Amino acid sequence: VRRCASPKEVEQCFHHLVSIRNDLEYEIDGMVVKVDSFELQNRLGTTTRAPRWAVAWKFPATQVRTTIEDVEFQVGRTGAVTPVAVLAPVNVNGVTVRRATLHNQDEIERKGLRIGDTVLIQRAGDVIPEVVKPVIEARDGNELPIVFPRNCPECDHRLVRPGNEAVTRCPNPHCPAQRLRSLIYFAGRDGMDIEGLGRKNMEQLVREGLISDVPDIFRLRTGDLAELEGWGKKSAENTVKAIMDVRRTTLARLVRALGIRYIGEVNAGILAARYPDLEALMSASAEDLMELEGIGRQAATSLEEYFKDPSVQEMIRELLAAGVEIVPVARGEKLLAGRVFLFTGALSGMSRNEAKQRVKALGGQVVSAVSGRVTDLVAGEKPGSKIKKAEELGIRILNEEEFNRLLDQEEVA
Repeated sequence: VRRCASPKEVEQCFHHLVSIRNDLEYEIDGMVVKVDSFELQNRLGTTTRAPRWAVAWKFPATQVRTTIEDVEFQVGRTGAVTPVAVLAPVNVNGVTVRRATLHNQDEIERKGLRIGDTVLIQRAGDVIPEVVKPVIEARDGNELPIVFPRNCPECDHRLVRPGNEAVTRCPNPHCPAQRLRSLIYFAGRDGMDIEGLGRKNMEQLVREGLISDVPDIFRLRTGDLAELEGWGKKSAENTVKAIMDVRRTTLARLVRALGIRYIGEVNAGILAARYPDLEALMSASAEDLMELEGIGRQAATSLEEYFKDPSVQEMIRELLAAGVEIVPVARGEKLLAGRVFLFTGALSGMSRNEAKQRVKALGGQVVSAVSGRVTDLVAGEKPGSKIKKAEELGIRILNEEEFNRLLDQEEVA
């Protein structure tokens, strides 16, 4: 803590902290300037979001030089093809950075990036690696243009780019990369949350031919798993038990786990509150869906097209035949029961205390520190360091709009 007698001293203090930041034994991302008078603090008061007598002054992101050695193209579960820069390893604020997303073709062209470029990189928000720009004066003429593929790097299907989108996609629903990532998502924390079926195990099961589509997960037997490398009888039994435990599920969780484009947790909850069962939802038209508050044209069209696909309909039939059962949520059961919330940053629509009370009223718990127990982090304006740890732990992060839409569902009938 340091007392400053003038704005100039505050500025000097800030620049001093920037200069010694990397020498500290702990991480800091800025400083807080407060009015050092209880009388003035009382006169200034607070808003619903924060005190008027205190302000956070964040450090600029640290930028370092490295080289783009190559660019790889990854295919996500929705078919989005993302260019990823392979970088010469470099330390940024204590973290070794080797890769950074380049987002899309437009971003590559806007920044004028080439393979072989010396570039400035930073960790956006001190978390996500970002290529800022090339160092033009460091070019020697050996740099190569980054050529976006015309065909999918995984299945060789012709790529498409809808006119209103920046993202290039593989439209092949049978693309192995999309299938794998959809399966990982289905079993993962944001999906059915099946203990024992993390990314590495799912990749192994797909590689071994035990899983090729979602229903195969529910056909796994202890003997199938116990014989695999790295598995034993106990771990196989525990995983099969975890699979059996999630067979009875809610419509909202299953719809979310299917990974339908534009249908996340909030939209899945809205749909489940309106439609009594999976059959009714599958037969809903885009026009019907758009009548629901919070469901826009993109989400409605995506959902209608998804359930019209004959291969999806067959997958759903096999899923139900494999023992998956959609159970209704009992009237009066709290919407947020079993979920643990943590807040960071300022909310514009309500005070932090009001938000906590709303969560508790809907059956959720509220905690003050990041841990493995937390299921949801609500990030308002100027979120603090909690968001970084939450991302590292894979905790679901909701912005204020998503949080409000979740609360608006009230109790599921």
